Amino acid sequence: MSTPFYVSPQQAMADRAEYARKGIARGRSLVVLQYADGIVFVGENPSRALHKFSEIYDRIGFAAAGKYNEYENLRIGGVRYADLRGYTYDRDDVTARGLANVYAQTLGTIFSSSAEKPYEVELVVAEVGESPDGDQIYRLPHDGSIVDEHGSVAVGGNAEQISGYLDQRHRDGMTLAEALKLAVQALSRDTNGSEREIPAERLEVAVLDRTRPQKRKFKRIVGGQLSRLLESGTGEVSLEDEAEGDDE
Repeated sequence: MSTPFYVSPQQAMADRAEYARKGIARGRSLVVLQYADGIVFVGENPSRALHKFSEIYDRIGFAAAGKYNEYENLRIGGVRYADLRGYTYDRDDVTARGLANVYAQTLGTIFSSSAEKPYEVELVVAEVGESPDGDQIYRLPHDGSIVDEHGSVAVGGNAEQISGYLDQRHRDGMTLAEALKLAVQALSRDTNGSEREIPAERLEVAVLDRTRPQKRKFKRIVGGQLSRLLESGTGEVSLEDEAEGDDE
């Protein structure tokens, strides 16, 4: 009888982490930035049906990089959690921190289980507050840890390089147009330092806009509205006057 092959727990976890990181790195990067009136989500996505960004609840948005089928399952689970908690208790009891904790438990359990492979996903859960000080952004890597972010965050692909670029240039109080342009500039930088052009039709953009009068703050920005924001130097483009940016 042959002796079973032994792998130390530390090596097994390191191998699982490396597997998940490589899977996430194959996907396109996305960024989430605070601006004066809310939080903007920007990513390169040629698909018009398979979204990287979604609404979870009134003030909460979801962003993900990695394998679509895996983060879509997590998104659906988050929507169900939020709906049930809001119905059972109160809508104000649904928070990004609570949702991040739920995702962290799920990802952590899957990552530490030897019966299944780790999820190849990295998530961002964001909640817009009544003021910029109340904004919350949480990043959740594949292992289920929670990182409280401020200002800007990048996940997927060459996220480390993009994060460094954003850290040097992002500032509080930016207009939406300024934040959007900065996000596109960061995403346009290749790993070798060169820049490429990302056309508007390949961008997926959404916002959590605290100035919207309705409870639901999530809004997609598409078409001519997106083009005008990219061309604008002031950010004075209304998000409410046009029907192009659809809610989810």
